[in-house]
Amino acid sequence: MKGDGNGRVWTRRALLSSLAVFGLPAADEKGRVYASEKVPFLDRATEFEVFRLTAPAYTNVLTAHYNRCVSRRGHFLVFASDRTGSMQAFRMDLKSGAMRLLTASAGLIPDSLCLLPDDRSFCYLDGDSLHEVSLSTLRDRQVYRCPAGWRPTAQSVAGDGRYAAVTETDGKRWRLRLIGLMRNEQATVTESDVALSEPQPRPKRDGILYRRGERELWLVHYDGQDNRRLKLPPGGIGPALWAADGRSVLYLHFPEERRALHAIREHTPDTHADQLVSPTSQFVHFGRNADASVFVGASRNPAAPHILLLLRVARRELTLCEHRASDPSRTCPIFAPDSQHVFFQSDKDGKPAIYCVPVDKLVEKTET
Repeated sequence: MKGDGNGRVWTRRALLSSLAVFGLPAADEKGRVYASEKVPFLDRATEFEVFRLTAPAYTNVLTAHYNRCVSRRGHFLVFASDRTGSMQAFRMDLKSGAMRLLTASAGLIPDSLCLLPDDRSFCYLDGDSLHEVSLSTLRDRQVYRCPAGWRPTAQSVAGDGRYAAVTETDGKRWRLRLIGLMRNEQATVTESDVALSEPQPRPKRDGILYRRGERELWLVHYDGQDNRRLKLPPGGIGPALWAADGRSVLYLHFPEERRALHAIREHTPDTHADQLVSPTSQFVHFGRNADASVFVGASRNPAAPHILLLLRVARRELTLCEHRASDPSRTCPIFAPDSQHVFFQSDKDGKPAIYCVPVDKLVEKTET
């Protein structure tokens, strides 16, 4: 117990509650375990079983679509939530639903959460710095801090765990930085007076895919050489992500013709080939399974606000459930590494919550 100088006595619980009210992280709460909030229900459009994993009384969100947040064996999920009063990282046991508080961040960027390849730690951006946290001990190590006047905007970790790619800005210029996670290595890969975002290290190769502005995808080598714009068809570009083998980029294409269908396309940077994978029922976000044989997408159609599976070979869609999100572009549908579950987020029940749909009877299991 502690006095405040005005005759009032503060208990530890009251002090922690006050920190949450004012949005301040309580460092000694790290490691606290919260009970499961998992709620099963039958989707009203398909009657498929869906699980709401988090309560909609506060904001719970997945990371960026290109960052890994589900463990390779599908045992747990890393996500961000403001249930403590400020955005913090949590680990959810996907079997029991129990959640463990992992950080005491002052300025966590939810989109930056990314599991490292061994599933033993994760990286995230906090204010002006990049951190790595052990999932077992919760030891938090600052890996990199931006120079004065700069702040990070996004980050992603390479598949081999050696580097993180970080975009940062000083408000007038943007740059892409390569940060060593095992050694003290820092390098500026490219700079621009146009916004840079969504950095994605190329699987099995030394390269980084990134977005320049809203309508351009670029690819650059780790050493800053061979920095080039990908030659894509005219129109808008939605979410993009690497195929697992790093040979091609899968992306959503929004044609310039207003009534034309949104489509998933595939670009091969080494040959400059670009081909149609499949038209969609107006997907505004999508994800792929491990071998890119099946896609999951979120439709923007207000008359059919659905999460759908798309079989690549047949170009056939199957409705999984309704998302009914106020902004379908923020649903972020993704597959678990073994392709047996689909996760997405929606604010249909209040604040954004995370949902899970088992698809083991619809999609073949893939190696993780």
